[in-house]
Amino acid sequence: MKKVLVTGGAGFIGSHTCVELAAAGFEPVIVDDLRNSQERAIDGIGRIMGRKPSVHRIDCCDAGAMRRMLATEGPIHGAIHFAADKAVGESVNDPLKYYHNNIGSLVLLLRLMKEHGTQRIVFSSSCTVYGQPEKLPVTESAPDRNAMSPYGFTKIACEQMLRDTTSSDPALKAVLLRYFNPVGAHPSAHIGELPLGVPNNLVPFVTQTAAGLRKQLTVFGTDYDTPDGSCIRDYIHVVDLAKAHVRALEWMEGEGASSCEVFNIGTGKGNSVLEVINAFTGETGAPLPYVIGPRRAGDTTAVYADTTK
Repeated sequence: MKKVLVTGGAGFIGSHTCVELAAAGFEPVIVDDLRNSQERAIDGIGRIMGRKPSVHRIDCCDAGAMRRMLATEGPIHGAIHFAADKAVGESVNDPLKYYHNNIGSLVLLLRLMKEHGTQRIVFSSSCTVYGQPEKLPVTESAPDRNAMSPYGFTKIACEQMLRDTTSSDPALKAVLLRYFNPVGAHPSAHIGELPLGVPNNLVPFVTQTAAGLRKQLTVFGTDYDTPDGSCIRDYIHVVDLAKAHVRALEWMEGEGASSCEVFNIGTGKGNSVLEVINAFTGETGAPLPYVIGPRRAGDTTAVYADTTK
């Protein structure tokens, strides 16, 4: 089977993508230092795949370790680059951590891909590159705006890096997937969203609060210019998102694929924070205590995808 390098493959989106790669006939090769994930995610991937995946517990910024890994694994058909720090608030407080890990890991990966003749990469981008769009739903042709956080800027910088690199190397192809808000879990329940420490995303905070692991949920701001005053996002199921990565790899194998292409991955519909909370309590009947807090640094008012492309 064709091997696909999956950096951050033990994470939320990475683990689901490994499962979908295996289902499509690829062999995922996981590189993850487990800074944002747990060993049991790898166990869950193996249970779903029916075999233990190839795993390298290394830092994607460690050039020596990455070279040794590639020498061990042999030819790599393509790479999917998830490995990155992703908390908006933390990036505001510690921007250098984000610039080093998020940008530096891609620089190294692209150099190593060139050394080893790997010519396909799918990049884990984000709707944060749009900032606060002037028009909604937002299309891929909307201009990159000033990022609302250092995290968002790293995605803009990495996208530009891939455009420049594919322009300089005609053999390299890249697909940039701009995620909106991934939620959910694999139907087997062997893998799902399992953040370490206090969650940064809404849905795991909702579920942990309902389960009694958290005292209460904070809604960061209800004074936004939206129907109920809370932020609006586009929530996409993680399995659908994972399948998009497989399709991106397959698309790059076609003769008509461009050297660098970008796609929104969302549902095309926005839901507010309060709508998500009310939907959860309506479906489960579980009490969900929450309080209204101040706005959170780096948050945009509303963003949801135009998925026509």
